[in-house]
Amino acid sequence: MRRFSEHNPIAVAVYFLCVLSVAMFSMDPVILIISLTGALALHFRLQRLSGGRTHLYTLALCLFMTLINPLVSHHGATVLFVMNHNPVTLEALLYGTASAGMIAAVLYWFRSFTCIMTSDRLLYLFGALSPKLSLILSMAMRYVPLFGHQARRTRQAQQALGLYREDNLIDSLRGDARIFSVLMTWALENGVITADSMAARGYGIGRRSRFSIFRFTLRDGLLILLSLLLAGGTFWAIHAHAFTYYPVISAAPATLRVIPGFAAYALLALLPLLIDAKEAIRWRCLQSGI
Repeated sequence: MRRFSEHNPIAVAVYFLCVLSVAMFSMDPVILIISLTGALALHFRLQRLSGGRTHLYTLALCLFMTLINPLVSHHGATVLFVMNHNPVTLEALLYGTASAGMIAAVLYWFRSFTCIMTSDRLLYLFGALSPKLSLILSMAMRYVPLFGHQARRTRQAQQALGLYREDNLIDSLRGDARIFSVLMTWALENGVITADSMAARGYGIGRRSRFSIFRFTLRDGLLILLSLLLAGGTFWAIHAHAFTYYPVISAAPATLRVIPGFAAYALLALLPLLIDAKEAIRWRCLQSGI
């Protein structure tokens, strides 16, 4: 049993590159609806109902973009009303709604990407391209939790010594400045120790070997091939179905390749869920045969 998130990081990265390429460069309403639906479905599949505040922020951003566009852009033939001698048009409102939907879909796709592509997967992905870049990323990601942990330790020590009081604004600012100074000194000292440790281990002397727990299998190759084919079919279809918002909302006549193109992108957007559903059904069948 191998779920979508357990595929090789290269295959997963290619998939997200394909689905995001279509989502970011198409303003077709059908594509936007499919992209947002697939992004939300995958996000809730990975993180359930967590992150309620994040959803509220995204909703507020979408509402802001929807309302601000007709107030800034006055293009369009269908005037809804006039505000301060400036026309508010239906085309500008719908374009703002489409832009908000595209931004929301891209944000949710990237949230799913960060949930699946953990630090070890990113190191594997970039390590093959540039070992130095991989080392920098690993050290940067390592120092983020270390900084937080060291800041908490320093704050507790300051409070134990009575040098940090949160009920006083001046003392709080002084305590924060003192903690920042301690952190900078600690970071510089830790950087020198890390450099000496790497030099003692012979880093940079000869060719380095790399170890990885990930293996590239036939399923990963099929996932990459299917992602590229579906994305290519989608681009081929939407190229013949131009959708414009200004000056009036219009779309090119639908051809025989438009509907298969939309179906291809729907399959691409729902591909992770289909893979997980297939593996779940297979697992239940194996359990029933025991």
